[in-house]
Amino acid sequence: MLHGEAVKLGKDESAAQKSKIGLILFGVYALIYAGFVAINTLAPKTMGIRVFLGLNLAVVYGFGLIILAIVMGVAYNHYCTKLEDRLNKPETGNAKEEGDA
Repeated sequence: MLHGEAVKLGKDESAAQKSKIGLILFGVYALIYAGFVAINTLAPKTMGIRVFLGLNLAVVYGFGLIILAIVMGVAYNHYCTKLEDRLNKPETGNAKEEGDA
């Protein structure tokens, strides 16, 4: 017993805007990460300073980077899903009949 396609893919009208959002988020993250690298390179003793609940800057900044990446990923998914829903209108043809043939 064979089955058809799981999803019929069409043109993504939101691709350009999703790419722009992704590049902006990448740039923001890269700048924040560059700050982490710069501190480690130029003033490594600074990373040993206790800043939050007895944790040093290295740990807080590192976990901050991880949390920021997760938050940015969720935000990217949310905004891209909204864009896809708004810009990618379903085709008017009856796809079920085409798949049954």
